[in-house]
Amino acid sequence: MNVPVPTPQTRAVVTGASSGIGEALACSLARRGHSVILVARRIDRLRTLADRLATDHGIDADVLACDLADRSRRAELAAELASREISVLCNNAGFASYGDLATLDPVREREQVELNTVAVHDLTLAVLPGMLARRSGAILVTGSTAGNQPGPGNTTYAASKAFANTFAESLSGELRGTGVTCSLLAPGPVRTEFSTAADLPRLERLLPAPLWVGAEQAAEAAIEGMAKGRRRIVPGAFAKVQTFGGQFGPRSVSGPLLRAAYSRIA
Repeated sequence: MNVPVPTPQTRAVVTGASSGIGEALACSLARRGHSVILVARRIDRLRTLADRLATDHGIDADVLACDLADRSRRAELAAELASREISVLCNNAGFASYGDLATLDPVREREQVELNTVAVHDLTLAVLPGMLARRSGAILVTGSTAGNQPGPGNTTYAASKAFANTFAESLSGELRGTGVTCSLLAPGPVRTEFSTAADLPRLERLLPAPLWVGAEQAAEAAIEGMAKGRRRIVPGAFAKVQTFGGQFGPRSVSGPLLRAAYSRIA
């Protein structure tokens, strides 16, 4: 079992826990007896979720409101996590933008880089020394099939998820034999509030329903994959096809196809 057995002292941390895959990860961990620390910006949603998890599963559920794109707030959170016994860290928070890079809000693009890449790096570095000292711990990084190849029209997201994918799989190799694991969750399209956050409701109408997976399905696959010590977890048949195409298909083909697809939703 690569996910540590929960104890009264240990906590499982989930970022982006106020909705979607993050909320589903928190529910799945709580159902397995893990006390949790829920991290996101929307404090009201976190408190509602924390109360429900504590009541339904008899675990402790703490709430830490934090904008992970804010460096000073993120540093405070990292210091807090470094001081506690964290058994599981789910780096899940993230968002995407669509359109030609030069036309997008540069402040928002920078926030995307901070959230999708630097925050993942910072929080992992905060908890990793303690996990290694205890020779016990599990880290999950939510990457994406979008990180498997260039994504014209989705440039910052594709590049940031390429970092997340490579970071998680590289760290997984480093940690072999330490008692600590790192797994990459690399989903394709998942039905969440993701498209709303990206101001792109058309994203959900572009792909046929059978190609989507639910947030709960992705979260369960992630927890089960972590328990088995898997390096990469890809939920759903469509995401597996995307992964194969992104990793082994010619970029001279995938680039124009993705640009055409993203131009329809931007």
